[in-house]
Amino acid sequence: MEQTVSIVPRLQWGAAAPKQQETLKGSAQKVVIHHTALLNCKGLADSKDHLLSIQQTHMNQRHFDDIGYNFLVGGDGTVFEGRGWGVVGAHTKCHNTDSLGVAFMGNFNNDTPSEEALLSVKQLILSGVSQGFLHPQFVLYGHRDLGTTECPGNNLYAVLPQLGST
Repeated sequence: MEQTVSIVPRLQWGAAAPKQQETLKGSAQKVVIHHTALLNCKGLADSKDHLLSIQQTHMNQRHFDDIGYNFLVGGDGTVFEGRGWGVVGAHTKCHNTDSLGVAFMGNFNNDTPSEEALLSVKQLILSGVSQGFLHPQFVLYGHRDLGTTECPGNNLYAVLPQLGST
């Protein structure tokens, strides 16, 4: 079953060009869920400044080649292209070469993820599987499962089983 999700391309949010890009060697085996630990965003206008700020922090302070995540999702369910499909991210140390990194925009130690955002991520995952970017038997993780961090926040971590049940 073909699942499609509308993705706001990098050009539309004003992304800087990546310094370089590395392609995944096959379908991603893992989906790693993050939160940005910033304010919750809704829609392009609200999210644009946050996206640019995240990308600048990742590139200038952390010395990544680009924004670290493959995709980011706003509170209204808007999906933004980060590095995109089939590109090695910089989101989970030692786990970037076989995974897809998806960040919910907001701080989910405080906030509860919206139904719209959860639904969009489910559709994104299904779309990735149907297009061959994500292995059909992928494993879903919260960032904290693979590193010492509170990410993706307790409120988002608690609902991760809903995302894995595609």
